[in-house]
Amino acid sequence: MAVTPASTSLESFDLDPAFALHRGGKLEVRSTIPVRDADDLSLAYTPGVARVCSAIADAPELAGEYTWVSNLVAVVSDGTAVLGLGDIGPAAAMPVMEGKALLFKEFAGVDAVPICLDCTGVEEIIETVVRLAPSFGGVNLEDISAPRCFEIEDRLRDLLDIPVFHDDQHGTAIVVLAALQNAARLSGRTLGDLRAVVAGAGASGVAVTRILLEAGIGEIAAADSKGLIHTGRDDLNPVKAALARDTNRDGRTGSTEHALAGADVFIGLSGSTISEAAIASMADDAIVFALSNPTPEIAPELAARHAAVVATGRSDHPNQINNVLAFPGVFRGALDVRATMITENMKVAAAHALAAVVADELRPDYVIPSPFDARVAPAVIAAVAAQAQVDGVARI
Repeated sequence: MAVTPASTSLESFDLDPAFALHRGGKLEVRSTIPVRDADDLSLAYTPGVARVCSAIADAPELAGEYTWVSNLVAVVSDGTAVLGLGDIGPAAAMPVMEGKALLFKEFAGVDAVPICLDCTGVEEIIETVVRLAPSFGGVNLEDISAPRCFEIEDRLRDLLDIPVFHDDQHGTAIVVLAALQNAARLSGRTLGDLRAVVAGAGASGVAVTRILLEAGIGEIAAADSKGLIHTGRDDLNPVKAALARDTNRDGRTGSTEHALAGADVFIGLSGSTISEAAIASMADDAIVFALSNPTPEIAPELAARHAAVVATGRSDHPNQINNVLAFPGVFRGALDVRATMITENMKVAAAHALAAVVADELRPDYVIPSPFDARVAPAVIAAVAAQAQVDGVARI
């Protein structure tokens, strides 16, 4: 049995309200039906359960009606890219995955089970998730480091007939697109009028860039730790090479700060820093999304001296870009129609619906709704479910 060092006793931990809240975990399993007597037991378990099992064996699609699978998501992580903590391993990742499951339930009524894997190999993760898949209606990949996360998601999407969604990529992208649409609208512009620079080409940076391309951004360039991504670089992995082909039409080179001169939009997803002078060099009515957590690329109050709209990933500043605005409703909408996958169109539809929630209430410090706005989940759910029907991936 492990011994807790005296310097880190459980009693001292519980002086911190975060530890006190987490004691015993944040989740439990509850039954949905009563078991009061032998009759109840015979229906819930043997012999009654055998009739249901036999029916599902003959028609597997009945599992969606007569088990919890159709409302159950696996939250899967290997603990290699956790929040701002990095590679902390599966055990230390569990509080975050529990939290993700909690948010699924609280914001969209979706049941979710956190699964932290003690493996990091691409093939191991894929094989494990495929073997687990019959127990779930969807898979939410979480906090898996890039570039492995791209291949893992792509291959699981091909192998499984249930939604697979890497929230670090697509949840962030959906919320950024929604907020950027509204920020542009405040100054009478559309996405097509904007030139954007994205700092960061990891999971979220790539996904944000991709969804903005899909939505019709005027011009966009992304940068990694070595500078702007362009077709002249010979040090790009396949994901970045594909990004180079599809972005940076002007062929810009050099640093993120150099590219910001005259740009309309800065989106930070890199953990780096950006100088106030670089923000000051941007175009009039600039939009700054400094989204690194816990420390934004530039202090919001400094960015606000030069930008018309400033957003961060933090809850203690206006315009929080928070994934919880997207993933619960996206999965609820997909599960409600038994979708086989989450398409690009479904993601864009979610973003449009999210933006529309506050479209008539816009102001510089309010371009995206609060996660506690009761209008958010229903709007996203309806948009995703409807788009799944249009895209032909809905089964009901």
